[in-house]
Amino acid sequence: MTYRPIEDYGVIGDLNTVALISRGGSIDFMCFPDFDSPSIFARLLDDQHGGYFSLHPEGNSEKIKQLYLADTNVLLTRFLKCDGVAELSDYMPVEESTVIPNLVRRIKAVRGTIDFTMVCRPAFDYARADHVLDIENGNQALFTSRGEEGLVLRLRSEVPLEVQDGGAAARFTLEQGETAAFILEQVKEGQTSPCTAANYVSDTFKQTVNFWHGWIEKSNYTGRWREAVNRSALTLKLITSRIHGSMVAAPTFGLPEVIGGERNWDYRYAWIRDSAFVIYSLLRLGFKHEAREFANWIKERTNDLNPDGSLQVVYGLDGSRDLEEKTLSHLEGYRGSQPVRIGNGACTQLQLDIYGELMDALYLMDKYDQNITHDLWINLIKIVDYVTKNWERADEGIWEIRGGKHHFLFSRLMCWVAVDRGIRIAHNRGLPAPLETWRGVRDEIYRDIYENFWHDEKGAFTQVRHGTSLDASSLLMPLVRFISPTDPRWLSHLEQVEEELVYDSLVYRYSEEADARDGLTGIEGTFSICTFWFVENLSRSGQIRKARLYFEKMLGYANHLGLYAEELSPQGEHLGNFPQAFTHLALITAAHDLDKRLDRRDG
Repeated sequence: MTYRPIEDYGVIGDLNTVALISRGGSIDFMCFPDFDSPSIFARLLDDQHGGYFSLHPEGNSEKIKQLYLADTNVLLTRFLKCDGVAELSDYMPVEESTVIPNLVRRIKAVRGTIDFTMVCRPAFDYARADHVLDIENGNQALFTSRGEEGLVLRLRSEVPLEVQDGGAAARFTLEQGETAAFILEQVKEGQTSPCTAANYVSDTFKQTVNFWHGWIEKSNYTGRWREAVNRSALTLKLITSRIHGSMVAAPTFGLPEVIGGERNWDYRYAWIRDSAFVIYSLLRLGFKHEAREFANWIKERTNDLNPDGSLQVVYGLDGSRDLEEKTLSHLEGYRGSQPVRIGNGACTQLQLDIYGELMDALYLMDKYDQNITHDLWINLIKIVDYVTKNWERADEGIWEIRGGKHHFLFSRLMCWVAVDRGIRIAHNRGLPAPLETWRGVRDEIYRDIYENFWHDEKGAFTQVRHGTSLDASSLLMPLVRFISPTDPRWLSHLEQVEEELVYDSLVYRYSEEADARDGLTGIEGTFSICTFWFVENLSRSGQIRKARLYFEKMLGYANHLGLYAEELSPQGEHLGNFPQAFTHLALITAAHDLDKRLDRRDG
């Protein structure tokens, strides 16, 4: 079976879901109508059964170029042929008035007379449900799922359609300058489709372009890598729920971290851990509205604490807790990588670091935008109190290992952050809190880290208590202000990280011989977020030239559209779910810090 590389895709969306579109003009992944809905196209995970929506010129193209219309999430794919040029425009309208979600594809013969092929073959409910297909009026296809979700789709076409192997197909010819549009929409009983309006395609194209232009113009970043930063910002907005304000870690599931391996997870959920990174990046760029929306989502989670004051690690976009992990055994998996999973079992894990990220996020919001309310503060007291009573426990850690609990450095560090930020908020705002107890615990955690996680011989902080291996998550220590980036111990640690975990400019999150085994088979690639963390550490420690070199080399590993998956293989292939929020968040903060320090040096 043939699978396109993960990096071969662009992404469009409407702030409710996204579609992954290959350079060949095929939509090979899409959950619909929401990020966490069952997939309707998943050829990326099963070439034969996953479903797809292809639109392209017939025959081979001499060259294919895919690009975003500048400062938008409108995707253009140009097919250069010996006898002409064709251009495919893909977008999802995001105007506020849209109540029926849809996707628009418009193909044009830019030069010459060109023959085209279109096939729309959905596979409902993760390719588990059959469907009924009816062709209406010759140019409308109605797909009715027989699955429990009861989804009904309509494909509107400007050319005649026919049934082909359970899908709607068309072969047509366009003269130079002619276009043909296809609209895939959800059918909602009792609601009139907006797609019937005259000039719907041309009008929504302009509206969608204007929406993205208007949004990115609010960014205050004017630095050296504006194109890369803007693309990261646009990508993050694309995977943020307009309804709930939360952000998916990635809009895909099942894409492997190791080809042929079992590290295939569902990332279509919102992690508490992401909160500080999201809010810090959005505030840096001046997107206060989005930061507030995400902060409000976090605040809502604090209203749903467990009786002991604890939180779940990860939630549905709407705050739902039931993320039962299931295996889709009928899907082959990307390049045979099984099992393909939906849901995420990490929701039941103990990951103590999440409280540090949450408290840091709300500390930043309180400092730079919105003050903490009384009701929120009461909940935060419960959270900090939980941390003071549980920080010494072993847990599964930031990397959500499945090989048993350990005493992780990063979990200790973020417990320190949770208590420290609680103290800072209380002090800055004059809020009531058991400060004497909190200060005592904060200092105890601080001593514990230096006494039990510092390895004198190596001159480095170790991944686990009394261990010998390093972990790239330690790179956050100076970024959360636990240690100075120029402290001699930290500079020694940074050297050891580079020696043990850095490959060229790329960074592994931990070594194959890590003290804390993750309980999974296969050797994963370098972790892209860790590379940007390493760059920021180099920058903050004064190694500006080296930081810039590594940063710009890392920019070269983005795909042709400036997008990143979770990991990079030793051959530079993208691995894991795509595009990953974590990576784009870290790119923004690294670019911001490095640009600022370069300005100071040059000034």
